[in-house]
Amino acid sequence: MKLAKLLIIFLFLFNSCKENNKTVKEDEVENDMSSISTKDFREFKVLDSKYISNTSIWEQLNSQLEDFSEENYEQLKPLILDQDIPTLQQHIIDGKLTYESLTKFYLYRIRKFDRENDLALNSVIAVNPNVIMEAKNRDESFKNMDVNVRDLLMSVYGMPILLKDNINTSDMVTTAGAVALKNNKTEDASIVKRLKEKGALIIGKANLSEWAYFFCGDCPSGYSAIGGQTLNPYGRRVIDTGGSSSGSGVAVAANFCVAAVGSETAGSILSPASQNSVVGLKPTIGLVSRSGIVPISSTLDTAGPMSKNVIDNAILLDALVGFDNADSKSIEAGSSIINYDELKNFSVEGKRLGAIKSLMKDSLYLRAVKDLKAIGFEVVEIEMENVELPDFIRLLNLDMQKDLPEYFKTYADASLGFKTIYDIIEFNKKDSLNSMPYGQKLFEGVVADEASVNELEAIKEKLKANGKLFFDKPMEASNVDVVLSINNYHAAHAAVAEYPALTVPMGYEENGAPKGLTFIGKPLTENKLLQIGFSFENKTKYRQSPKELN
Repeated sequence: MKLAKLLIIFLFLFNSCKENNKTVKEDEVENDMSSISTKDFREFKVLDSKYISNTSIWEQLNSQLEDFSEENYEQLKPLILDQDIPTLQQHIIDGKLTYESLTKFYLYRIRKFDRENDLALNSVIAVNPNVIMEAKNRDESFKNMDVNVRDLLMSVYGMPILLKDNINTSDMVTTAGAVALKNNKTEDASIVKRLKEKGALIIGKANLSEWAYFFCGDCPSGYSAIGGQTLNPYGRRVIDTGGSSSGSGVAVAANFCVAAVGSETAGSILSPASQNSVVGLKPTIGLVSRSGIVPISSTLDTAGPMSKNVIDNAILLDALVGFDNADSKSIEAGSSIINYDELKNFSVEGKRLGAIKSLMKDSLYLRAVKDLKAIGFEVVEIEMENVELPDFIRLLNLDMQKDLPEYFKTYADASLGFKTIYDIIEFNKKDSLNSMPYGQKLFEGVVADEASVNELEAIKEKLKANGKLFFDKPMEASNVDVVLSINNYHAAHAAVAEYPALTVPMGYEENGAPKGLTFIGKPLTENKLLQIGFSFENKTKYRQSPKELN
């Protein structure tokens, strides 16, 4: 039992980018735990932001919400809370909702719950001051639209979406949670342009673990100097939020938006999605553009959808996918990624899933395996390869050395004057108590590392080969389509292999902490992962909303 607990802790830390440079095998976890320096997630030095408040967040929108009352909010709750996109769009078609009322409902709810009260979650950093006007415009366009009902039901048109605050948008500053970027006014990232072209409404920016959790090293997940400490709605100050897309996961769980966009390097979507009982998908690297997103690693980074259910995840992913010339790893995937007919009419016949033998002692995982068998899947036990990930942190260090300066040069506000990570380190020292209360150990590690171009390429090749070996050998030996994991336990291996992963709620531990069943497949198998996840979700319906917020 002790080893299992240590394994869970280690894997969470490892896949959230909180490890040292030492290569660790799963069977060496217990011996290496002493070398990992981390804070218990409840050891909060800072809870509320020192840079934003409800007053500052809402000063431009309060007057626009004056005609939306508590009575309006209560009337709309049954129509909106925990409803999927097709249901919300049907309510629009039927005249029960408008895009304006839907948007005002979420804004009202964020203002009511998110900050400066006994249920505060600190999940939203900013709200779009233009979003109500934009929602009215969607309503006007809808009136004159020749509506194809099927297309609209599966569309992000008029749907209020939150963006993780490392994703550029012209509507609000992009801070990555850092004081240094508090005035970072930018143009839209490529994926934001795509969302707007599809008619989505960018309702606001979500809090995150600062600099996507590759900054402090000794800090709790969900903390940023700008946004404060994000808290888990299933247990404030009791259950970890996961990171780094903490605010995105929390806000989706709390019904502050229809869905959100997170980003992942190694676990940063899978971890907070699992921890907050929502669906999160880390796509194949290159399927979703990364240009205009504050980076860690151009090798491993990707944006991805986070939602309350699988169908919304598919719809949001569909809106995000697209080729981007500015992204060196962008994939021309065509239009075959999401097939909604296959999603709902999926045949499980002949589909083989691999259950990891070492995880079968987990009661929720074991139950999920039985559920999948009951649906009709063939589930076979597999043993994963004992594969190391040498120089994993060095890859992140070396990529960030070049990728963050490139972001400053190409996508950031030029008036900030930052060119290198060293510039950020020196900036933070001017007011360390407020800008880096947990220190900046990982940033210091980035600037201290060095390698030749050939060394870096060798590290990348070795990691990718090892990540693929980790999955491919047992998958091929047992002829399985997908590997079943838990939360973000194998996110680092999926990251370096550049394999997609989908996590779906599979229940709650005795203390109420959510847990996710994670499906990992080969590149460009997102449709298959979503089909399997949709089948599992429909059969089990394990997800429950946070009770205190209903």
